[in-house]
Amino acid sequence: MNYLDFILENGEAWLQYAVKLNVLGESKDSLKELREQALSDPKIKTYLSDVSDFHNCLVTNHKNPDLPMHKLLFLLELGFDIDIPEIQSGVDKILEHVDEYGVYQSSTNIPKHYGGLGEDTFGWCLCDAPLLLLLLLKANVDYDKHIKRGVEYLLSFYKEGGFPCTVSKEHGKFRGPGRKDDCCPYATLIMLKLLSNIEKYKESEIVQKIAQNLLSLWEDSLDKHPYMFYMGTDFRKLKAPAMWYDIVGVVDVLSHLDCIKDDERFTQMVMIIKSKQDENGLFTSEATYQKFKGWDFGQKKQPSPYLTYLCNQILLRIGL
Repeated sequence: MNYLDFILENGEAWLQYAVKLNVLGESKDSLKELREQALSDPKIKTYLSDVSDFHNCLVTNHKNPDLPMHKLLFLLELGFDIDIPEIQSGVDKILEHVDEYGVYQSSTNIPKHYGGLGEDTFGWCLCDAPLLLLLLLKANVDYDKHIKRGVEYLLSFYKEGGFPCTVSKEHGKFRGPGRKDDCCPYATLIMLKLLSNIEKYKESEIVQKIAQNLLSLWEDSLDKHPYMFYMGTDFRKLKAPAMWYDIVGVVDVLSHLDCIKDDERFTQMVMIIKSKQDENGLFTSEATYQKFKGWDFGQKKQPSPYLTYLCNQILLRIGL
């Protein structure tokens, strides 16, 4: 049994749909029945309900899997799109809150003792704004009209080592737990993910620089931990979905870039992932988010169809 057979036999309908669409290249028209089965899955239905009311969850912890931005990205990357009313509703709600620079805002409450207003406020941080632009991009919203200006504004914050912790004026003096001059690894990662999905930037000099910033953090992982983002033991554990700063999340983004595929540091990370593949090409989660209990990747006892899909997509991109 190869990994695709395993997924198609053991994966739930939403994952079978993603594999047939994104790996096997089957058309959406031929997958209508499977798509309906996927959309009737209770977990997917819950996700759709949550993203339809996009700003119903305060962004107080960017690692929170319950944030609609993470759920909507998960759905879009599986292959669901705006012809699903709940996804269209979520996209519409993102578009409702944009500042004068074209950057989309999230509902946040930053306490006064952290420099915020201490009340629910629409604003943005560089660790959420790129994801909102990415969501609009993946939902095929008009780039020139709704996305371009925000991307260019966020790019203006780039510094030599990456993207610093940056917030909009609505969030006052708030800053994450690190030195002001350090880059924020997570903001740098999601900015790279955004730019790598835009044809204009995918092979650009700025994208190459940002990729090098992340690879330098890997190279200096024993000594440099900006904003308390480590690349140690926990970072190297296989974990799904690829929504955070860990080895699967970082390599997933980097694997889309031709400019670093021969870089020894990138190869080191890839080989760590590949070394955890079993003889059938399957992967088992080594760490989980508590809130994913009930998903196939929310346990560590047996191979996960979704993690297997995610890791093999990475390996396919780089020819392994």
